[in-house]
Order: sequence, then structure tokens, then C-alpha cells
Amino acid sequence: MRKLFFALTLLGFMSTANAVVTTPNTTTIVATSNIQDEEAPAQSPSFTQELKKRFIEGGPGFMGIVLICLILGLAIAIERIIFLNLATTNTKKLTDGVEEALSSGGVDAAKEFCRNTKGPVASIFYQGLDRMNEGIENVEKAVVAYGGVQMGQLEKNVSWISLFIALAPMLGFMGTVIGMIQAFDKIEAAGDMQPSLVAGGIKVALLTTVFGLIVAIILQVFYNYIVAKIDSIVNDMEDASITLIDILVAQKK
Repeated sequence: MRKLFFALTLLGFMSTANAVVTTPNTTTIVATSNIQDEEAPAQSPSFTQELKKRFIEGGPGFMGIVLICLILGLAIAIERIIFLNLATTNTKKLTDGVEEALSSGGVDAAKEFCRNTKGPVASIFYQGLDRMNEGIENVEKAVVAYGGVQMGQLEKNVSWISLFIALAPMLGFMGTVIGMIQAFDKIEAAGDMQPSLVAGGIKVALLTTVFGLIVAIILQVFYNYIVAKIDSIVNDMEDASITLIDILVAQKK
């Protein structure tokens, strides 16, 4: 009986010791977890969320007009980019094809080749070939005249993009000025210069300028790309026109 009692006592003591050792560890783990949760930084909003928040704070008045400028400007810019990409022609391949058609099938074959080729350069070639029987001088006049027509097609609606580039920041500045006037009206009505009274109005007024400048920057990038693309196509048109005249002069000889 004494041995049994001693064994039970020893077993109870060991269980109590394990509980005492385990409890502080558990408490430490829970406390550490709580500290880590408290120290975890709050997730900051993304750039798009912040932009949306600021846009809503700016109010629907001038912000809506600035947004319309952005939408219309981007629509015209995308349409022009697609048109200019379709208008880009491999002038070397076109020139070689016209020269080969003139050698094998004459003017009619060269005109048919130009008719089946897309782009302003092919159209200029066709107009020049169509007046080949009238002399080289008339061919040059036709090429120059129709080249001006094609340049007008390339530059169509580009001026609207430049208008929106200038209009967007102007609208933003106007919204800022009107917002500042309203803020001073509040100061005059209150009869006291309280920062909390005008801080919100001034912040909203400045937001219109910020978004107007953002719209102008975005459209300016597209505008510069379009202008550079037009210049590249025009240079190809001029070089190809000179080459066409040289080919026709060689054919006359």
C-alpha cells in the first residue's frame, strides 16, 4: 500500500510540474502573438484607390469636365494611332514592286500594283503613274498636290488633342480659383480666420488643378507619339516620291 501510494503521489507531482512548465510558454506565445498583431502596420491604399478617392473629393463639377477632356482626347489619340499604323507602308518593297511592274507590264501593271497596296505612298504613286503620259512635270505636280492631300488625312483631328491638352489644366486652374473664392467667402461670412473652416475648401480647389495637369501630361505623351509617327510617314512619302520620279525618268529614256 505504501508503494502504491508513493507511486500515485509521484505521478501527480510530475503532472503538476508539466502543467507549470507548459503554462508560462503558452502564455508567452499568446502574448507575443498579440504584440505582433498590434505592431502590424495598417495596409495603405493603392494608387488607384487613392486617385479615385481624390477624384471624388474634387466634386463632380470641374472634375467631370476634366474627365470628359481625357476621354475625348484618348479616343481621338487611339483612332489616330490605329490609322497611322495602317497607313505605314514598306516603301522599299513598294518601290521595287512598281519598278518591276513597269518593266514587265508597263504603266497599267504598275497602277494595278499600287491600287492593291494600302497606304498614302501607294496612293501618291498611283496618281503619279496616272499622269505619266502627260509628261514628267505633270507627274511631279500631281505627286506634290496629292501628297498635300494625304498629309491632311494624316493630321486629321490631331488639333483636337492639342486643344484638350491646353484645356484640361485651364479648367483645373479655373476650379482652383473658384474654390479659393468660395473659401474666402466662408472666411468673410464667419468673420474669423479659422484654418478648419477653409482647409477643406482649399484642398478640394487644388485637386482640380492636379487632375487637370495629369490629363494634360497623359494626352501630351500620345500627342508627341502621333506627331512623330506623322513625321516619319511624311518623310517616307517624300523619299518615295523622289524615287518614283527617278524611275519614271529612267523609263522615258
